[in-house]
Amino acid sequence: MFSTRITELLGVQYPIVQGGMMWVGRAELAAAVSEAGGLGIITALTQPSPEALRAEIARCRELTSKPFGVNLTVLPTIDPPPYDEYLRAAVESGVRVIETAGSNPAKFLPYLKDNGVKVIHKCTSVRHALKAQAIGVDAVSIDGFECAGHPGEDDIPGLVLIPAAADALDIPILASGGIADARGMVAALALGADGINMGSRFLCTVESPIAPEVKAQIVANSELDTKLIFRTLRNTARVAKNSVSIEVVETEAQGCEFEDIRHLVAGARGRKVFEDGDVEAGIWSVGLCQGIINDVPTVADLIERMVADGRRIIAQRLGGMVGAPEAVA
Repeated sequence: MFSTRITELLGVQYPIVQGGMMWVGRAELAAAVSEAGGLGIITALTQPSPEALRAEIARCRELTSKPFGVNLTVLPTIDPPPYDEYLRAAVESGVRVIETAGSNPAKFLPYLKDNGVKVIHKCTSVRHALKAQAIGVDAVSIDGFECAGHPGEDDIPGLVLIPAAADALDIPILASGGIADARGMVAALALGADGINMGSRFLCTVESPIAPEVKAQIVANSELDTKLIFRTLRNTARVAKNSVSIEVVETEAQGCEFEDIRHLVAGARGRKVFEDGDVEAGIWSVGLCQGIINDVPTVADLIERMVADGRRIIAQRLGGMVGAPEAVA
């Protein structure tokens, strides 16, 4: 029923991929998604070293025998982590799906291709997706403006971005941003995607390794409870609305440099949110789809529900809207 180019490419049962989320993409969540028929993703840089990533991959293998991937987000920084070593740790540990994000992954592709790795690159525009296709990635994840984290600077929502990408690309597409249930999944497939990538929805599951207070806040929040920070710095990020993100936005409105807000947006503060459950401790990423997240299910229950509801939407709701074709005289 949900056999697509993505299920064939990744060797999974359902076209559902868990986003690579900092401090969240750990073995227990990735394994749960893969066990339920999707593709779980371990976030490489959540681990403090390549050696720690090897151990996390091994831990995931103890929890599932099904395929899972590793996310590597490459960002310009003064003191970059050893990206090559993280990739080598993943590949030498037998991981055969890598999700790249951030900078152009071209320099990594020869090594990954030589080792039989499938590469999914996250993009926020059609032009970036076309570039990714040209350099040889196997699939792209298209992030609409609704997404958590960095939606790019074009502000194009998925309802337009997904079909625009489908029209322009030949490789498989994952739709990302604003999807939290079967309605979003079916809509994404109808718009031309071959599967979906969900972050915020998986953030709010039993196996998600974050504090229960954060999950409860997501359930309580509406679609209005996010803030766009770094707009004036041309590095837009969507985060949860709290006292810290409000202060960042107000400081930007007065005119500022990054150094003026660095202390507010430090990654250590965001990690404290997820680990300690203090939702006011720092900025933390969540998408607009929190407005339609109303519970904290197990990953297995969530995916089973999405698949069952998706089949019902297609067969009953959509099928019921289309009558039998009239006979041609």
